[in-house]
Amino acid sequence: MSRPAVARIDFAALRDNLRTIRQRVSGARLWAVIKANGYGHGLIPVAHALREADGLAVSCLEEALLLREAGIRQPILLLEGLFGPDEIQAAWEAGLELVVHAEAALTVLEATPRRWPRLWIKIDTGMHRLGFSLHEFPDIHGRVARLSATDPGLMTHLASADEPGHPGVEAQLAAFWRVTQGRPGPRSLANSAAILQYPQCHADWVRPGLLLFGVSPVPGRLVEAMGLKPVMTFATEIMAIKRVHQGDRVGYGGVFQAEADGWIGIAAAGYGDGYPYHAPSGTPVTVAGRIVPLAGRVSMDMIAVDLGSHPVAIGSPVTLWGRDLPVETVARHAGTIPYELLCGVAQRVRHERVDVPEEQTDHVQTVDRVSL
Repeated sequence: MSRPAVARIDFAALRDNLRTIRQRVSGARLWAVIKANGYGHGLIPVAHALREADGLAVSCLEEALLLREAGIRQPILLLEGLFGPDEIQAAWEAGLELVVHAEAALTVLEATPRRWPRLWIKIDTGMHRLGFSLHEFPDIHGRVARLSATDPGLMTHLASADEPGHPGVEAQLAAFWRVTQGRPGPRSLANSAAILQYPQCHADWVRPGLLLFGVSPVPGRLVEAMGLKPVMTFATEIMAIKRVHQGDRVGYGGVFQAEADGWIGIAAAGYGDGYPYHAPSGTPVTVAGRIVPLAGRVSMDMIAVDLGSHPVAIGSPVTLWGRDLPVETVARHAGTIPYELLCGVAQRVRHERVDVPEEQTDHVQTVDRVSL
């Protein structure tokens, strides 16, 4: 027996999500963004599952080298570029594409001149985080072109793509198209939120991240309607039940008080596993197929749920988020975003691979331990 907290990763759903996104952005190529350990789903197994992607995008050299060591031969893009001259040789040997976003990084590349497969120029069109300013771009384009074996890619990032009709998005798009007009090279503007909300900026390459995992980057908008499926189900089991009487207090600080006689279930997962500590009483949890509310403070290894007058058996299945409980819903109750919850699942939680045929979505066909 082992501790029942588990993250089940449905790679069939992941592959289906990639195909669905491709249909939505007809004509655009896909950088599958799998940084931060594949958004908590496992970098290497996620990469193997996404062999149909046109390329993979990660944050840093360390992530890219792990992919190459695992036999991944697709194009790989370093979204944050190189952090210093000591990374140049390894990045060159791995055949990586780099984003160039600052003078210091470009100077490093020019000091060791090579013809990279492709360099991408990041343009700051209004987010003011990374990228060259609009007035710097013409000079930067010429310098980068001398280092790139193909026409440099042109890229920006939208600050408010998760808000429909946001005037800042339109301003950023207008600035990008104006400054890049007449310049050769592929364009990339759309992250997951822009793929959903701003089809006019799909351009040559899109960069889906969270969307690949069947999770919406747009508050209040779920993605089932476009055929996407959650890839991760974070689950555990009931390890104990407690009889409580009206007025009894539960957990640290006694912040939950029973309104009537009933039953409390104790589930084997807590903030030490990645369940959000700040989730308040009332946050939904699924127990044996029934939605019940969280009861009191989250402990390191356990949570309590209010079962009302209907106790369940020890070992009953608990879904913290997944197929029957969107992670977006849990994140909203906890005052955070789904990105943080997915990336925060702890290393001690078992990760299991679940390839589920569409006609058997309620049953696990094969289960393998995922290597992170």
